[in-house]
Order: sequence, then C-alpha cells, then structure tokens
Amino acid sequence: MKNPITGLNKVFESRIRLGVMSVLMVNDEINFNDLKQLLEVTDGNLATHLVTLEDNGYIKVHKGFVGKKTNTTYAITKAGEKAFTDHIAALENMIKGVK
Repeated sequence: MKNPITGLNKVFESRIRLGVMSVLMVNDEINFNDLKQLLEVTDGNLATHLVTLEDNGYIKVHKGFVGKKTNTTYAITKAGEKAFTDHIAALENMIKGVK
C-alpha cells in the first residue's frame, strides 16, 4: 500500500501558513494589515509565519511607503506556487486514498 501522506509539505502544516499561501494564490499581493485581518491573527504570530515562508523562498516581501507610513506587501514566488500546488495535490491524493 502506498504511503497516503507522501508529498505533503511540512511548511504548510500550520493553518496560518496554509492561510497565507491560499490568500496569495488568489491575490497578486497583499499588505500585512489586510492579511492579519483576513486570517484573524496577532502581529507577532503572523510575522513569525511570514518569516518561515520567506526563508523557504515561498513568498517575497516588499517594504515601501504609503505617504509617510511604512507598507509591507507580500507576494507568492514561482517556487512557492509550485510547492503549494504540489501540497494541495498531495492532500487531494491522500483524501482519495482514504475513501
């Protein structure tokens, strides 16, 4: 019997990182505050998960300004898109295998 959890990516086991990637798959980019509100998480919690995704090369960070206020936006990388798509496919295969 084939291992049903083959192909799952440990980076995406966190519901917050899963949420960040899901949001970025359907948005070209999103800023920190919008992402925080969407996922209903604290600044520190979100920041930690964003660093993990950035360290793995799955998201890119752009720091800029809107007027005099700092504005940090996030976008998915090609590597991130592929890794997340592969993870979702592995989840779907796992679900099919359990039926």
